[in-house]
Amino acid sequence: MNTSFKIKELNIDVYPKPEEMGKAAADFVENKINEAIESKGVARIILATGASQFTFLKALTIANIDWSKVIVFHLDEYFGISDSHPASFRKYLKDRILEIVNPSESYFLNGDADDIEHEINAYTARLEAHDIDVACIGIGENGHIAFNDPPVADFNDTKLVKLVELDEQCRNQQFGEGWFPTIEAVPKMALTLTIPAIMRSKTISCVVPDERKSEAVYNALYADISTECPASILRTHRDVKLFLDAQSASRLKKK
Repeated sequence: MNTSFKIKELNIDVYPKPEEMGKAAADFVENKINEAIESKGVARIILATGASQFTFLKALTIANIDWSKVIVFHLDEYFGISDSHPASFRKYLKDRILEIVNPSESYFLNGDADDIEHEINAYTARLEAHDIDVACIGIGENGHIAFNDPPVADFNDTKLVKLVELDEQCRNQQFGEGWFPTIEAVPKMALTLTIPAIMRSKTISCVVPDERKSEAVYNALYADISTECPASILRTHRDVKLFLDAQSASRLKKK
C-alpha cells in the first residue's frame, strides 16, 4: 500500500516497490496527457532518462494514450557523444519508449552538433513555441534536476537550454549506473534544459527510486529551497507529484 503526504505545493506518494512506483507515475502521466489531448487535441511532454526511469517508462509504453497526438521533448544530453553511443540519452529514449509508441514528433538535444550554439538556439525556439503539459523528470544523487548540478543551477536562469559542466558527484553517478566503462569516459559537459524551462511546465512528474537517492530526496523536501539542492525548487511548483519507493523514502521524517 502506498503512503501519500504533501509538503508545500509538492505531493508525495511512496510505494513499497519500484515497479509499483513506476506504474503509479505512468498512470498519473497518462491522465495528464489524455486531459491535454481532450482539451486541445495535442499533448506536449518532456521525458527524462537514466536508471531511475526504467519502471516508469516501461509502464508508460503500455498506457492508454493516443501517441499520434503527443509531441516529445527530451531533458538533457551529454556533450560530444553521438546518438549511437550506448550512454546517449537520445538512444535511450528511442530504444525504451519512442520507437515503441511512435509519438507524433520527437525533438532531441543533439549533443554532438557541429554548432552547439546553433543547436541551443534552435532547441530554445522549439521550447518557446510550445507549452509543456507534463515534464517527467528525476532527481540526481547530488539533488540535480536535469543536468542542473548545484554549481551551475540557477532558479532565475534567463536561458531555457544551456551547456553546463558536470560536477564530480554527477559524473560518478553516471559511471556508477554503468553507462560508461571508466570515470574518465564520462563526459565533463552536457546540454540541459534549465530549471526555469522545467518549472514552466504545467505539471511535473518526478520519479525517484533507490536508496542512493534518499539523501537528495530528504534535502529536496526538507532543506532550504536553494541551489545547494536544485530539486528543492519543486516545492514551489503549482502542480507537481513526487513518486518514491521505500528505499528512496527511507530517510524521510515519519508522518
